[in-house]
Amino acid sequence: MKTFRIGGVHPAENKLSAREPIKVAELPKVAVFPMGQHIGAPAVPVVQKGDKVKVGTLIAKPAENALSTSIFSSVSGTVQKVDTVVDASGYKRPAVYIAVEGDEWEESIDRSDKLVTLKDKPELTPESIIEKVKNAGIVGMGGACFPTHVKLMPPQFKPQWVIINAVECEPYLTADHRLMLEKADEVLVGVELLMKAAKVTKGFIGIEENKPDAIALLTEKCKAQHPNIEVVPLKTKYPQGGEKQLIDAVVRRQVPAPPALPVSVGAIIQNVGTAYAVYEAVMKNKPLFERVVTVTGKRLKHPSNFLTRMGTPMSQLIDACGGLPDGDAKVIGGGPMMGKALVNTDVPICKGSSGVLILSGEEARRKEAQPCIRCAKCVGVCPMGLEPYLLATCSDKKMWDKVEVEGITSCIECGSCQFTCPSNRPLLDLVRMGKQTVMNNIRARQMAAKK
Repeated sequence: MKTFRIGGVHPAENKLSAREPIKVAELPKVAVFPMGQHIGAPAVPVVQKGDKVKVGTLIAKPAENALSTSIFSSVSGTVQKVDTVVDASGYKRPAVYIAVEGDEWEESIDRSDKLVTLKDKPELTPESIIEKVKNAGIVGMGGACFPTHVKLMPPQFKPQWVIINAVECEPYLTADHRLMLEKADEVLVGVELLMKAAKVTKGFIGIEENKPDAIALLTEKCKAQHPNIEVVPLKTKYPQGGEKQLIDAVVRRQVPAPPALPVSVGAIIQNVGTAYAVYEAVMKNKPLFERVVTVTGKRLKHPSNFLTRMGTPMSQLIDACGGLPDGDAKVIGGGPMMGKALVNTDVPICKGSSGVLILSGEEARRKEAQPCIRCAKCVGVCPMGLEPYLLATCSDKKMWDKVEVEGITSCIECGSCQFTCPSNRPLLDLVRMGKQTVMNNIRARQMAAKK
């Protein structure tokens, strides 16, 4: 069974909602749309208080001359205000508030369930596919939220494959798993669209072996209808969903250290949710305004998967699962390894919201940190071949030049080091702080060099 070759850990899977079919979440009373739902510059609102919108109406355009993308309304109603909201990062961000009034969609969106294939639209070209993806505001749905149209137009390099990340290695999360089971045909057409846009003839879908039903279903469909797409079963190991780890596992190539990109070794990586969003954008003229979200936790009454409109408060999804359990609880946006604790449950669902995890106070409580015992376990599990104990110690001492030389920018913030540390040291916290500081320093130097 294939897997990546450097590091990795095996946390308990806890896929509590894996057998729960996707349910359509109720519409919120007020939908809130942060303008920064992607890597890069925030989108710029094109609506103002009092404007009427429909489902699929453009409410924010990409920032000019910057990495950015569009945002669309997921509801119909009236714009209440353009203000700020506290997002999943805990910071106030510009946002558009829309009071929901009914559910009227833009007429240009095809709402039928009929499957549309490339044979039905022979006029599609790589350029037209990329333009539709761009106009639909699609980003990486695995959490990184990099604008998809930019990824499909790599400068300097010619890609050889499109690799679909269907790993979903984060414990607890099952949104991608359910999407593959319930929308397999649409996902596979989306993969073909991505391949055509990238001008490649071979695609791979990497799925971990803990999803045997998805592996069997997609393998059968690929053999029958999509011979240019290969399903690759992978050994269950975290963080196999990382781009560099997935490339190593599937095609046995290793991406060099930053600033090298995956396409430098021939691969374009896209999440399975992104493939589905591309299908809907290109074949159904549907912008990205809803996604599947897992809401889960051991003490939650009904862990579930919801098709959720962007702008829906997380509290509404938690209530649909039976509400917050009694006692202390920690609410995490995402999974337990890379997700971040939320300051409140009114944080809106955004393009990168893959899950909402409820941990009990006992599960979430950190043990007291002890001195490093020099066991090097963190070094052994680091999938990037770094020395987390050194990066953490030097970051704590603000030795920024040292951690930059030691490759801190290569850290993918997977948390494997902190997970395996027998001394309960906050390695990931310290490395994150150091990485952010170093990246700010690098940007400052680049800006100074341009002047």
